[in-house]
Amino acid sequence: MVDTGAVQSVVPIHVLQRLGVEIRGERVAEYADGRCDTAGISEPILFELQGRDTMEDALGLGNEVLIGQTVLEKLDLLADCSGRRLIPNPAHPDQPVTKVK
Repeated sequence: MVDTGAVQSVVPIHVLQRLGVEIRGERVAEYADGRCDTAGISEPILFELQGRDTMEDALGLGNEVLIGQTVLEKLDLLADCSGRRLIPNPAHPDQPVTKVK
């Protein structure tokens, strides 16, 4: 699931374990309701969506995988909320372009 309100991606602990991904530390996670809690942070994971890929760590919590803003930005994908899908940035339809300003 894509969560445009989440900066960091989230992967449940049981999924990380099944993938053999280690927890390398902890971070404070703030939920939409304002609560804060400590969560494990994973080693980098390869995220691949629509033929584009990037490496990023994820918070280990919850019971579903959430793709956050930083993965979407790195992959240059946009959320089409009305169509409930991801689309490549129309300015870069063939491959992601990373801003370096």
